Amino acid sequence: MFRPIRARLRPGVLALGIVMLVSLTAASCGSDDDGITVGSATRGTVDEIVEAPGSVTARAAATLSAPAAGTLTELRVEAGQRVSKGQVVAVIDSPELEARRESAAKALDQSSHGGSPGVSTSGFTAVRRKTDKQAATAFDDARSAAGKITDADVRGVLLKQVDAAQQQYEAASAAAAATLKSVQRGVASLGEAVGALSEAQRLQAQQAYDLADAAVDALTLRAPVAGTVQFGGTASAGASTSSSLSALLSAGSAPAASTSLPGVDTAVPQGGYVAAGTPILTIVDVTRLGLTAEVDETDVLLVEAGVTATVELDAATGASYPATVRAVDLLPTTSAQGGVSYRVRLDLAAGKYDDGAKAPTPRPGMSAVVRLQVRQAADAVTVPASAILNADGQDTVWTVRNGRYQRVPVKVGVQGEDVVQVSSGIDAGQPIVVGGADLVHPGDKASS
Repeated sequence: MFRPIRARLRPGVLALGIVMLVSLTAASCGSDDDGITVGSATRGTVDEIVEAPGSVTARAAATLSAPAAGTLTELRVEAGQRVSKGQVVAVIDSPELEARRESAAKALDQSSHGGSPGVSTSGFTAVRRKTDKQAATAFDDARSAAGKITDADVRGVLLKQVDAAQQQYEAASAAAAATLKSVQRGVASLGEAVGALSEAQRLQAQQAYDLADAAVDALTLRAPVAGTVQFGGTASAGASTSSSLSALLSAGSAPAASTSLPGVDTAVPQGGYVAAGTPILTIVDVTRLGLTAEVDETDVLLVEAGVTATVELDAATGASYPATVRAVDLLPTTSAQGGVSYRVRLDLAAGKYDDGAKAPTPRPGMSAVVRLQVRQAADAVTVPASAILNADGQDTVWTVRNGRYQRVPVKVGVQGEDVVQVSSGIDAGQPIVVGGADLVHPGDKASS
């Protein structure tokens, strides 16, 4: 049984055939009353295109949120303002964190003016356990405060600071315990043990103050990236505040809804109360625009870094934007319909209209149709897709030899929707059946 090769083309792949030298119409030789059309193989270029939906992405987007409950005392920027990395954009006053730092400062002052006089060997362990408990509470409070900070970089630095401080204190506490054991063995004096314990207490007080001070310092919000200010959060701003916008615009991250409301300029007015985690503003870096395209699993193996593409935007009808694949994700995404696709990341260049006029600069999040040129065959032998039949797993065409139709096995290369490459089996100019190939029988007389 024979069947046209068109039935073998994968759904979702749009292929364009650009036939050079001789058009298919000119190549037609004629047709008989049975609906069989004879033409000839030609030479041309065939482009295989994978079409996928996509969206425009920014280089980065960072949503700055309140690290603790308090009052937005200063808002130093306006919507649309350009800011540099590290620039102070807002300041929050948190009485809770301020009180914690003040308490830690008093404890530090007390530890600096006296050790642990009068501590006996029997009371040494109790004092050390009390100090350990105070240290554990301080570390837990510091981790809790750091965990509420949405800036991933600042949060990471504070958590590392807490870990380092805890390791340092545990070493000091262990040293004090070891000194006590030396006292019990008679190889050290009680004064040495008390000194070691006092040092651990002073260290704990200093660390508690340093961590509380760092939490207060985090109330001064600084831009983690250079970019343009937008009040409130994004529609899907997650826990990370310095991820690419493609991540912010896709499912899978923990969303924090924007606090911007219709008719309201700022999400949180200066002087207003904020709860921990409330988005204050978002900084968007659009110095390099990109794209993410969702490519079906049946096509993704054809896509690799360096593949070029043309992009059309719903917001810019008639404009075309060139793009180049930067990377293809290894892990898939699953659509709501249950299909599996892979995210392809592209760099987007400036676009033009058909008349050569400059196209507008896209905005992050805009919908796009991405056409990836995954394969091309230049100066190749080409035939219409309708000329190819598959017989028992073998691609074939009907040729005309000595006035009769003869089936010839061929090897198909790049497959276009209307035109395909034939890499072996026939040559350009050779007469073939280009229409009604499924009506031909071996040995039939060819139409003149």
